[in-house]
Amino acid sequence: MSSHDHEHSSTQNIRIAFFLNIVFTVLEIAGGIWTNSLAILSDAIHDLGDSLSLGLAWYLDRVSKRSNDRRFSYGYRRFSLLSALINTLVLVGGSIIILSRAIPRLFAPQVTNAPGMALFAIFGIIINGAAVLRLRGERSMNARVVAWHLLEDVLGWIAVLIVSAVLLFADLYVLDPILSILITTYVLYNTLRNLWRTASLFMQGVPENVDLEQIDSELQAIPEILSTHHTHVWSLDGEHHVLTTHVVIDEDTSKDDLVCIRREIQDVLRGMAFAHSTVEIEFGDEDCGMETSA
Repeated sequence: MSSHDHEHSSTQNIRIAFFLNIVFTVLEIAGGIWTNSLAILSDAIHDLGDSLSLGLAWYLDRVSKRSNDRRFSYGYRRFSLLSALINTLVLVGGSIIILSRAIPRLFAPQVTNAPGMALFAIFGIIINGAAVLRLRGERSMNARVVAWHLLEDVLGWIAVLIVSAVLLFADLYVLDPILSILITTYVLYNTLRNLWRTASLFMQGVPENVDLEQIDSELQAIPEILSTHHTHVWSLDGEHHVLTTHVVIDEDTSKDDLVCIRREIQDVLRGMAFAHSTVEIEFGDEDCGMETSA
C-alpha cells in the first residue's frame, strides 16, 4: 500500500469509527435509562464525548492531509497531532466523570435490568470491536488515540457483560460500579501515558523511536565527515519525522568529493525514513553562525 493510500485509509477508518460511535451512543442512552445501569449510562455519557472527539479527529485528520503552502511550509500533519492531544484530554475528562458516578454507588448499589444489560453489552462489544479492528495497524498518534477511545469502550462492555451474567443468578448489584471503576482506572492509566507522549511530540520532543546519538554516530562513520553538531529531530504527527543537522568536512574537499559525501549522507538518512531532512555542510573550523546551546 502506498503512503497516499495508507493516509486515505486512516481517514476513512476514523470516519467509520465516528459514525459507529455516534449511532450507538444514542441507543446506549436509551438502553441505560431502560436498564437503570450505571455502567451503561456512564459509558453513554463517555461515548457522547468520544463521538465529539472522534468527529474532531476525523475533521483534523482530513486537514492534516493537505499539502504544504506558504502558511504551513511543512504541510498540515501537525493538525493530526493537535487532534490526538485534544482527544486524549477528552478521554481523561470522561474517565473522571465515570469515576465520580461509580464511587458513590459502591455505598448505595441500585437494582439493574440484567437481561437488558447483557443484550446491550453484546452489541457494544461487536460494534466497538469492529471499529477497533478498522484502526488496527494505524501508526499516526491521532489514529492510535482514537483506537484507545474505542478499546476503552470494548473493555467497558466486557465488564457490563460479566456483571449482567452474574446478576442473572445473584443480586450482587455492587459489581456494576466495582467493574466500572476497575476498567476506568486501567484505561485512565494508559491514557495518561499517551497524554505524556502526545504532549512531548506536540512540544517538539524527540520521538521515542529515534536515537540522536545513533544518527550522529552513523553520519560520523562516513570517512570524509570530521564531526556533526546541532542534530535535531522532531515529529509532525508521531509518524512522519523531521531531521536537521550540521556536518563538518575538510576545508580542502573538492567539488566531486562533496557530491559523493552528499550521496553517502542521503543513503544513511534514507534508511531512517525521515519525512524531511536538512543537512548543512561546513568546512573545517567554519563558524556555523548558531548559538552553542541551540
